[in-house]
Amino acid sequence: MNQTAPHRDFTEATTSQFFTLREGETELRLHYNDCNPGEAAEAVVMLHGSGPGATGWANFNRNIAPLTAAGYRVILLDCPGWGQSDSIVNAGSRSELNARMLKGLVDHLGLDRVHVIGNSMGGHSAVAFALAWPERVGKLILMGGGTGGVSSFVPMPTEGIKLIGALYRDPTIENLRRMMNVFVYDPGDLTEELFEARLANLLARRDHLENFVKSSAANPKQFPDVGHRLAEIAAETLIVWGRNDRFVPIEVGLRLVAGIPNSQLHVFNNCGHWVQWEHHETFNRLVLDFLTH
Repeated sequence: MNQTAPHRDFTEATTSQFFTLREGETELRLHYNDCNPGEAAEAVVMLHGSGPGATGWANFNRNIAPLTAAGYRVILLDCPGWGQSDSIVNAGSRSELNARMLKGLVDHLGLDRVHVIGNSMGGHSAVAFALAWPERVGKLILMGGGTGGVSSFVPMPTEGIKLIGALYRDPTIENLRRMMNVFVYDPGDLTEELFEARLANLLARRDHLENFVKSSAANPKQFPDVGHRLAEIAAETLIVWGRNDRFVPIEVGLRLVAGIPNSQLHVFNNCGHWVQWEHHETFNRLVLDFLTH
């Protein structure tokens, strides 16, 4: 984009919005944050990961300002079962469910096409959206997720995924610390305030925790392998990974860049599963350059 928006400080509360969408026989009330509505020619939707207490805002609050300052509209969707969105027991593909929610949101907002940034589960959901509605996708940015499958090098489930499961089943501050300490490469940046805020988020919605466990029991493969379909993705794609990711191994990033024809892979050393948080300044520059060229 060539335009530059005046600097504004967006907050979680002032950007909070809701819409409703029917999923089968159920009507879901879904939450999203909308930054720069009515002021931007292009929109970027950010999709969060599956960790307990995750929200669009919690995952991406370090990445909003550079994009809005560059003139983009930034939309953060809380997927069903996270944040302020309604909960659901999902027995099918969670990736495809979230993709349907994203389709409903862009329809609700009257957007013809959006750029999509997906972290972990959000990466799986972004790929599912691109496969189902390719005409609605501008550019894709995938971080720590995008397709499933069994690792050839790392025992499955991975260390991090096991810790996510333990936290869902027993949501204590001790289990939260265990998960977060392997979430990032350098846990020294994790503050007590962050731990307490994340714990409050996840304890506020015990229905989310319970329904995630029920969903996993109903279908252990919530994020199916779509490696055989990656060649169908025509969107220009940036794949970003932490070399020290203990949740989703870096080989998944290699599979993505091998499968998506118009793609590139950028690997951050000394970085875990949360690239956009641990290396936010470099990540933000990388994303802006990718979107504008």
